[in-house]
Parts: sequence; structure tokens; C-alpha cells
Amino acid sequence: MRKILFCTILTSICFISYAQTNPINDDDILKMLDSTMATNSAIDYTYATFKGTRVVNGHSIETQGKHVLQFLISHRFGALNTGPYNLFGLDAATMRLGLEYGITNRLTVGIGRATLKKTYDSFLKFKIIRQSKGAKKTPLSLTLMASSTAYSLREPSIDFANRLVYTLQALIARKFTDGFSIQISPTLIHRNLVDTRSDQNDVFAIGISGRQKLTKRISLNAEYFYLMPGYTATNFSNCLSIGFDIETGGHVFQLHITNAQGMTENYFIAENKSSWKNGDIYFGFNISRVFTLRKSKYK
Repeated sequence: MRKILFCTILTSICFISYAQTNPINDDDILKMLDSTMATNSAIDYTYATFKGTRVVNGHSIETQGKHVLQFLISHRFGALNTGPYNLFGLDAATMRLGLEYGITNRLTVGIGRATLKKTYDSFLKFKIIRQSKGAKKTPLSLTLMASSTAYSLREPSIDFANRLVYTLQALIARKFTDGFSIQISPTLIHRNLVDTRSDQNDVFAIGISGRQKLTKRISLNAEYFYLMPGYTATNFSNCLSIGFDIETGGHVFQLHITNAQGMTENYFIAENKSSWKNGDIYFGFNISRVFTLRKSKYK
């Protein structure tokens, strides 16, 4: 204790003596502080590139926080061109219920069940790269997503293995400003069983998505998935979706129109038969609610 006190007194005396012979003005002090802060600045990670884990139909780069559980309800009405008899699609609807859980801040696992062909799905998302600035500058974020689906519609002639579909996606995004983000989504879908021999088991597509913030709690979202040339692209339609995100505390409401009624990648990317030009437009929404099951001490 005496040694520490002695060193403190000695340092103070030296500093006072130096200040008397070499006066330090305010600008010098500010420069010293700025230099110290720049040297010790922390990494400033980018948050809320997208407000939810879905842009519209497709996944965004966002993952759940550690120990956070999200309950997601997705709903798609029938096509508007079915006319007044079906109340412009309100009589025919499909839905999906899903749960997503953050194992870590970067790793999310999810499961779901959709009414379309009674389909079950599961997925893993892992955020490999996080956009950041400050001490470490990273221009974009990268999340990998892998999913599998299996439909349980009663068809005794089709065994379980032939009901499986697998999807791999690289979700690459950049938040350019506080209100504007873009995402590119190279996608591979593998179907164990296809309808004809000329059809493709492996389907390649690329998605582009965007978000423009309109107000503090409302944003405009859009996404488009382009099927790479091949038999599948010739016989199916590209998926285009437009919608609004409305944030209300722990809830995020997503209202949108799309030309796909399915809510898993195999349906809205690889097997979408609906077209905007034919009036095959579906109104739908996603509602999410998050629950923090256990608070994390560290990010």
C-alpha cells in the first residue's frame, strides 16, 4: 500500500512539474482524449438490418437472441382472382405455425407446421459474419440457413424419404443507412421426388430482398426469387412479394401481397404455379411474438 501511494505522489509531482514548464491547452487535451478513444474503441455491430426473421416469405439474415423464443403465425388467403363467390380469397386460406429459439445470439433453430399438404419443416440458421464499424469494419452480414420439409398428406404409395425436400441458403445483407437494407439470397433446393423424369431434383435460385424504413415503426419490404434457367423455371413462376412491417413492442405485424400461397422454400420458390399477370395474388400476414426465457449476461 505504501509503494502504491509513493508511486502516485511521485507521478503527480512529475506531471505538475511538466505542466509548469510545458503548458497544455484545451486542444491538446481533446486530441489526447480522441487518440485514446480511437485506440480503445469497441466494435460497433449493426443491428436491425431487417426487423424480423422473415422479409416476407423468405428468411432474413436476422437470428434470435440467446434464450429468446419466437412464436410465428403465418397466414395466406386464397387468390384475389377467385372472385366474390369466395370473397376474393378469404374463403380459402393456408397457415403455418412456427417456433424459433436462439441457442446463442448467432445460432437459431426452428420448427413449423403448415396446412398446405400438411407440411412439417425444421431449420438451422447461423450468422457467420456481422456487419460492423469502429475498431473492426465489416461491410456486410452473412447468415447460412439449412432447412428440411416433409409433407404428411395421406398418399400410401409415397414413402417418407420421397416426401423430403432440403434447402440451403446463403443470406448476404448490408444495411446502407438507418432505414435502407438490401439482401441477396443464393438458394439451392433438393427434392427427393419430382413429378416427371425431365424435372430437376436440384433447383437453383437467387433472391433479392430490400427494406426501406418509412417511420420509426413501419417499413416497406419487398423480395423476388429468380429461378435459374431449366425445366423448373420454364414450368413454374418466380415469386414476387411486397409488404409492410409494423412494430408494436414485442410484436411485429407483417402485411403483404404475394403470388405464392406456400410458406416454405420448396413451395414459394421451386413449385410456385401462380403468376401476378394472371391475377394470382394472395393477401397474407405474419405475426410474431418473442419471449425471453432466460436473460443473458453477455452478448
